[in-house]
Amino acid sequence: MKFFLDTANIDQIKEAHDLGILDGVTTNPTLMAREGITGEGNIKKHYAEIATIVDGDVSAEVISTDFKSMVREGEILADIAENIVVKIPMIKDGVKAMSYFSNKGIRTNCTLVFSAGQAILAAKAGAAYVSPFVGRLDDITFDGMELVEQITDIYGIQGFATEVLVASVRSALHIVKAAELGADVVTCPLSAILSLLNHPLTDIGLKKFLEDYHKSQGK
Repeated sequence: MKFFLDTANIDQIKEAHDLGILDGVTTNPTLMAREGITGEGNIKKHYAEIATIVDGDVSAEVISTDFKSMVREGEILADIAENIVVKIPMIKDGVKAMSYFSNKGIRTNCTLVFSAGQAILAAKAGAAYVSPFVGRLDDITFDGMELVEQITDIYGIQGFATEVLVASVRSALHIVKAAELGADVVTCPLSAILSLLNHPLTDIGLKKFLEDYHKSQGK
């Protein structure tokens, strides 16, 4: 399972890259704005910078909601770097745009997916990735991981090549469950990835090892 970082923060992207666990990045205009990146030109430059740091795919989101505008915007984004994947919303014109891009050899990430039916449409339209939002489903008392399980099962049965990219990931548990269910990718904040490090027995064990070492040295 690949680890994508859901951010536009360059320092966090570099930190994850230096850890050797970064496979890609997902970002969007909201995340750009949090970093103070505004204006089409500045956003394009920021995407380009991210794409030079990351060896894997970088999802760059369109803000348009009609077919022609999504195509125009998506083609501009795809031209920024070879590893840019155009993120398209799960709407009717979005499905049409994903099909168009697929025929043109431009990879897409279908975002804002909340049902198995939507995931089937995305795969049929040729999306490279489909992004079910598990955290947001949890917020409305629906188990987001049930949807991930549904999608992975359907894709396996039908032989769809679209990768399941679990989004709106908020915890270590989400990451572990996604791995158990056979998801291809998780995208999350750096804090969620780093939380995988934590276990009290590790801390206790390390403390004991160090105490024993210092005793052996007469300290």
